[in-house]
Amino acid sequence: MPDITSLPIYQQVSERLAREILAGRLTKGTKLPPEREMAAARGIAVGTLRKALNQLVQQGMLVRVHGAGNYIKKPEQATNIYAYFRLERCEGGGLPTAEFLDVQRMQKPADLPKFGTSDEGHRIRRFRKLDDVPAALEEIWLDGDVVDHIPPEDLSESLYLYYRTRLNFVIRRFEDRVSVGPKPDWGQDLLDLPNPTGFIERYSWAHDDAAVEFSRTWYHPERVVYVARA
Repeated sequence: MPDITSLPIYQQVSERLAREILAGRLTKGTKLPPEREMAAARGIAVGTLRKALNQLVQQGMLVRVHGAGNYIKKPEQATNIYAYFRLERCEGGGLPTAEFLDVQRMQKPADLPKFGTSDEGHRIRRFRKLDDVPAALEEIWLDGDVVDHIPPEDLSESLYLYYRTRLNFVIRRFEDRVSVGPKPDWGQDLLDLPNPTGFIERYSWAHDDAAVEFSRTWYHPERVVYVARA
């Protein structure tokens, strides 16, 4: 696989802070350190940090008080890039990264549940880390009628961002089924999963009719947990 487009630095900083906020590790009303101090701690320019903080303001997660500083605000609904990514470090939060392993268009196998309108789908396999800790293996199937071809070089670390910016649709709702299951027969050189292991099946809809995506995630239950917040 070619190199995959990583999120810009300001988005990585913004997403990391957003997940800390949603996990409750940064609570409502908490004042953030001075911007220059935060930027120095992360090894980034102050302008990059301010761009990240501006994004959090737009997402309703931060209030900027002129002359007083930046304060955490809990949003009514999360709208950050990884708002739908439910795996977290056991202590909460963690920035997701993805290594794409394989992208192929093929006939949907018999063991997949029915979804979408095509007999074919795009199978995307990737390896997930949280804060550089190996965490999960993912197999995502995008219905073949959504797009004819997916150039691997066009993919970004966030598939939902790729869908929105390249394929012009947005995942509006999803259904997760969390259980345990046998580990997959691929990816074991990247992640030594226990057997059985944590298992998630997800159906995703862009509209109110057929789901456009189905995915399977195998995660390491000693390193990450599945979290859903109301």
